[in-house]
Parts: sequence; structure tokens; C-alpha cells
Amino acid sequence: MKILVLNSGSSSLKYQVIDMETKKMLVKGYFERIGQANSFLTHKVNGIKHKFERQAKNHEQAIKFVLSRLTNKHYGVIKDLSELGGIGHRIVHGGERFSNSIEINTEVIEEIKKASSLAPLHNPAAILGIEACRKIVPNMKMVAVFDTAFHQTIPKERYIYPILYEYYEKYGIRKYGFHGTSHQYVANRAAELLGKDIKDLKIVSCHLGQGASVCAIQNGKSVETSMGLTPLGGIVMGTRSGDLDPSVVTYIMQKENLKPEEIENKLNKESGAYGVSRVSVDFRDIEAEANSGGHHAKLALEIFHNTVASYIAKCMVAMNGMDVLIFTAGVGEKGQDSRQAICDKLEVFGVKLDKEKNQETKGDEAKISSKDSKVEVLVIPTNEELMITIQTMRHLGQS
Repeated sequence: MKILVLNSGSSSLKYQVIDMETKKMLVKGYFERIGQANSFLTHKVNGIKHKFERQAKNHEQAIKFVLSRLTNKHYGVIKDLSELGGIGHRIVHGGERFSNSIEINTEVIEEIKKASSLAPLHNPAAILGIEACRKIVPNMKMVAVFDTAFHQTIPKERYIYPILYEYYEKYGIRKYGFHGTSHQYVANRAAELLGKDIKDLKIVSCHLGQGASVCAIQNGKSVETSMGLTPLGGIVMGTRSGDLDPSVVTYIMQKENLKPEEIENKLNKESGAYGVSRVSVDFRDIEAEANSGGHHAKLALEIFHNTVASYIAKCMVAMNGMDVLIFTAGVGEKGQDSRQAICDKLEVFGVKLDKEKNQETKGDEAKISSKDSKVEVLVIPTNEELMITIQTMRHLGQS
């Protein structure tokens, strides 16, 4: 069976088709600038990229064109849309309503809309993608897979904020956590690689990219994570601040005369490693500047490494130990120096890297811990699309 995975942004659309018989990606693509005059599609099949400049006024037009590419005799991977067993939609926020993926119907769409206040940049865009598909392929079964669902097993004492309890009761203000499909995938893959039952492992997963989070996984379930009510909380990220003293926010608002949406924009898009380094949103650029003697770039990296290590320690407290440490996503998979710097801070817990193995590992699955390390340290490229596909098939009764 082949599954189409869609990740709808406000002006973008990412997609993959995965053949579940082989668990191989057949095609991937990225439609950019939807709603703008210069919208275009990058479509990669058989290792070859094809670029199509195509006007797409909305997600419906974008999805129609994507589907036409999937069945095209030159660029396609299926002869007819009937070859697709279903569509899996990535949804960022499911609130407390969804603790698992679910087949999409009108009621589910309404619940996703209710959670939009918690993810105003992401959920409305996902709904656009869902509603477009309902128009174009009305008989196609679809499944919503939530970034937050995996973290619904976190104990209450770790997700309730120490503020007036009525804010949780009235508005659902609590820690939700994100990157759930990524953390779930790499944790299961780690158990496979080590030949152990995931229920016997205490795993800390570090999803380190432009967005970044750390997750404690015990008995195969999330028991602690760094991101909070929104993807802004937790560790320092590319442009996001991560955790702050709340008074920092109100103080800046007063001094700069900022509105709530203005300070939120600064914390989401002008802070983090970029805000400190004054260099770039890309960690590779920041590392290059730091290696050239850039003080602010070096400081930004030190803050990043320190907050990641601190959250790993927090996750260890949640599980009373750690058997496996995983690095994944852009920086986690390819940032050898960052992995080394983070693990150096964890030597007190028995974490030791094989420095040669770490330096030669860039984007591949590998064990990078030394023989005398008390913790298995692994690099595992994430595959959120495959996890979305697996969950989609479960709801379609195919696995």
C-alpha cells in the first residue's frame, strides 16, 4: 500500500509518498509561496529534482497540481490515485483531546480548529490542507497525526504549570510538547538497533534542528519533554528563545512599548541562537563564525549546548537514569562538534563519545559512544513521514 503524507504550512505544502511494502519513500516535494504570484513546486523522484513554476492561489490548487505530478507518466510514481491507500496529515497541536492519531471526519476537524489558538501558525494551515483534500478526493480516507499526541503520557505533575490552576481549567494552559512523531520514531529505531525491548530502556531523544526539543522516553512512552504550551518553550533554538524568566517578557514589552503579538514575533523569529550570535538562523553559519573567532557566535553555541545538556539531565531525573541518548534532526544528525560539546557536559553521568566515530558520522545511523561509556549514544536520522505513514495505516486497518 502507498500512503501520501502531507504537511501543510500557511503558504507551503510538503509531501511524500511512501510504499509501506518496502517502507521506501517514492517521491518527495515542496510547494512554496502558495498564494503568491511566484509560487513553485520542487518535486524529487528517482533522485532527480524537477522544478515547476506554477501559480497556486490556495492549497486546493497546490494539492491538485501535486496530485497531477504523482500520476504523471514522466514525474509520477502511481498510475492512478486509486493506488493511494490514504492520506496522513501532520497536525502540530491536538490539545488534550487527542492522545493518538485519528481518522478525519467533520468532528475531528472542528476539534483541530479549537486547538488553533494554541498553534495559530500551524493548525489553520493544516485545516486548509485537509479541506482541500476533501474537495479534490472526497472518497479518500485521511488520518490526522498529531505532534502533541505522543506526550499525552507525561504525568500531571510535569505538565501543569505553577500558576493559577483555573487557567488550566479554563484555557487548557499546560505543557503539551511537540516533535512527538520524531521522538517516537527514533526511540523505536534505537531499540531495534540495540536488539532490545523498548519497554526495558530509558531513552533521551534530542531532536536538534531549527526547532529543537528533548524528550524522556521510558517503557516506550514520553514522560518528560522540553517544549511547553507552544513550540517556543524549552531549549534555545535557531530563532526561538526557549525558556525565560517570565518577567523578561513583560520588562521588554514595557521598555520597547510592544504589543503581545510583537513580543511573540521577537521571541519566535528574532531570538535564540540567531538573536545572540547576530549571524544567521543556520547553526552551520554560526559555527563557522565561532571558529573564526566570533565572540557572539561562540556564546550562542555555548548557550545552546548548555541548555540541551541541562534538559538531558532533567530527563534523567524524570526516569531515574538513562540507558540511551539519541541525536536526531539537522544539528543532531550532522553537528559533530555540537554533539561532542553536549556530551562533554554529561561525562559526570558516564556519557563518553568515541571521538573518531563521532567526527566521521554525519547524517547516518551510528553508535558514537565509546566502549567504556555507561550510556549508549546513537545518531539516528529521523523519519517523521514514515511514522505518520505507519499510524495512518493502523487507522485504515492495514497493520
